[in-house]
Amino acid sequence: MTGIVKTFPGVRALDGVDLEVRAGEVHCLLGQNGAGKSTLIKVLSGAHQPDEGEIVWRGSPVSLGSPVAALNIGIATMYQELDLVDGVSVAENIFLGREPAVLGFPQRRRMRNEARALMRRLGHPEIPAGREVALLSSAGQQLVSMARALVHDARLIVMDEPTAALAADEVDNLFRIVAELTAEGVAVVYISHRLEEIRRVGHRVTVLKDGRTVASGLAADTPTNELVNLMSGRMVEAVFPRREVSTVDNSNEVLHVEGLTRASEFVDVGFTVRAGEILGIAGLVGAGRSEILETVFGARKADAGTVTVNGKRLRPGSVPAAVAAGIGLAPEERKSQGLLLDQSVANNVVLASLPDYSTAGFSDRGRELRDSRATLERLDLRPADPRRVMRTLSGGNQQKAVVARWLVRDCKVLLLDEPTRGVDVGARTELYRLIHELAAAGVAVVLVSSEVPEVLGLSDRVLVMREGRLLAEAPASELTEAAVLDMVMEGSEVMT
Repeated sequence: MTGIVKTFPGVRALDGVDLEVRAGEVHCLLGQNGAGKSTLIKVLSGAHQPDEGEIVWRGSPVSLGSPVAALNIGIATMYQELDLVDGVSVAENIFLGREPAVLGFPQRRRMRNEARALMRRLGHPEIPAGREVALLSSAGQQLVSMARALVHDARLIVMDEPTAALAADEVDNLFRIVAELTAEGVAVVYISHRLEEIRRVGHRVTVLKDGRTVASGLAADTPTNELVNLMSGRMVEAVFPRREVSTVDNSNEVLHVEGLTRASEFVDVGFTVRAGEILGIAGLVGAGRSEILETVFGARKADAGTVTVNGKRLRPGSVPAAVAAGIGLAPEERKSQGLLLDQSVANNVVLASLPDYSTAGFSDRGRELRDSRATLERLDLRPADPRRVMRTLSGGNQQKAVVARWLVRDCKVLLLDEPTRGVDVGARTELYRLIHELAAAGVAVVLVSSEVPEVLGLSDRVLVMREGRLLAEAPASELTEAAVLDMVMEGSEVMT
């Protein structure tokens, strides 16, 4: 892949990326969240079409117009979110789109026999070819996805975070399979945030940053600090200026979380947030950050632990209790989890406060519109028209509307999950200003972001997480982007 460019509205996701992969090697692709890894492999798999650049496959230029076109020439992709079809069997998933047939009738016995042979090759003969795939464990489903790649006789397999849901023995089995594949001349593009895995299974490394190739063909045993510096390599302060005056009221503890645990998601999480403080949570995707916010908000029920707001312990797993106590959540997936896209802005803003705008079962539409407009003007949402349909707003203005919902309720704790995802640069600046203004008004803010500079640049204090556990808690001023990346990728000791 040479000079690959891919642009989406408001963002240049790939800006001339180069990637060279050889037969029989494991080529590791590294980069922070947002570096362009996912977009690059979607171009390679035919899911996205590049705006510029060239793909050469086995010596000849190719145009991959669809995932089927990529599969047909021998490129298979195992996504982190597996693309299996629930409700059908293991064998049917393996042969999906390439079912053996005679005169149009599928040969189901042949499918099952070949599926069994593939499962034996993958070291798991106990997985029945006829079992519904949804009944398998995460590891079992991943094996089915790999079997699908093998049945297509793939010569290049892209593995996106393949060990994210695997136990240690399952990881060993995966690496055994990878070694067997490369011994047969199959090439593997391996994407992982775990440097110990890359050293164990990889041959060469390419590093992406901000949609560009910053290093290519590095040895897999390249020192950690060199890889981390390549992935970060910029001054955080230049992008996110810190507040000159702290607004933290150390005497006013608003949110107290103690021993919070959800099986397989996070364990023994505890922290406090004071009035006017911005607490950032840094970590990789899958570290448990979003799950913690949703548990504090009551959308998930904790197996153990407590959440206390202004000295009052909340009922576990109750969103109404959290909202009544003054907690608001701007979720990661605002379009599917936080907004009614075909309703007006006003309807979205007052959604969490409907009883306050009702008398004898009738809504006071006039007051809803007045309060919505006033809040939108406060957030500098342009135009501040509460009658507009939410779907017509830009990503940045949609995010402001989610925040406006909680300002109408005068919330005390605001949980922000990836607040600038899908937001252009100009709108990001406005959102950063808004977050600082909320803290200055005494709101306790908890911020989750996959962008380490964003966490360090906005927060007073930072928690660092890895695989569901807290690794570190420190003032943001005492952390660097490289240090945080080192912790989340290598699992450094806890510090305070």
